[in-house]
Amino acid sequence: MNKRVIVIATHPDDEILGCGGTIARHIADGDIVKTVVVCEGMTLRYNDSEMDLDECRRNAAKVLGVHENVCLQKRDQRLDSLPMLELVQAIEKEVYDFKPNVVYCQNGNDINHDHKLVFEAAQIAFRPLKEYIEEVYTFYTVSSTEWGSPIGFMPDTWVDITNYLELKIKAFNCYETEVNAFPHPRSIESIEHMAHFFGAQAYMNSAECFQTVKRYIRETNT
Repeated sequence: MNKRVIVIATHPDDEILGCGGTIARHIADGDIVKTVVVCEGMTLRYNDSEMDLDECRRNAAKVLGVHENVCLQKRDQRLDSLPMLELVQAIEKEVYDFKPNVVYCQNGNDINHDHKLVFEAAQIAFRPLKEYIEEVYTFYTVSSTEWGSPIGFMPDTWVDITNYLELKIKAFNCYETEVNAFPHPRSIESIEHMAHFFGAQAYMNSAECFQTVKRYIRETNT
């Protein structure tokens, strides 16, 4: 049976870096995918840029075939100025509207403080009162997850994206100002190397890996 999949990303491009290949695989398998980007991304990183991040986000979603893509327009690197309830309610609204079965979210031990806050809010938004939720995972975001201390990302799930790595790279290229020269972690070469590294951990050519937060195996209604 096809699944409804939601991705909660903090900043524009996190959804691609963390699970772009997995998104493409879900869509190829007939699943319905919604991506939610919490921050607008302009507050600090793009003050001198005329790049339209909303357009970049929509273009990246279109490359992957995402069915619905929204941005909550919260200020980049200013989430700690919001009451947690406001952040939780903004995410919850997307949950109630979509009713996902599978959730992918930022990791709570990333070095980026916004990532930590989104993870915390998502755990409240995805609490088990919503019976349609079956699986919740966190993803690995390069130049954030590996720089957290102590490292708290312990992958237990590997998804083969060998047939979707090219789409992931194409989607990431939509975020032009985020594409750096190698050996920067957010270079095309580094992203490819990371996919091969994760793949080799599970005897695959290319993979993305995830840490399970929760899984619910419920009785089915007959």
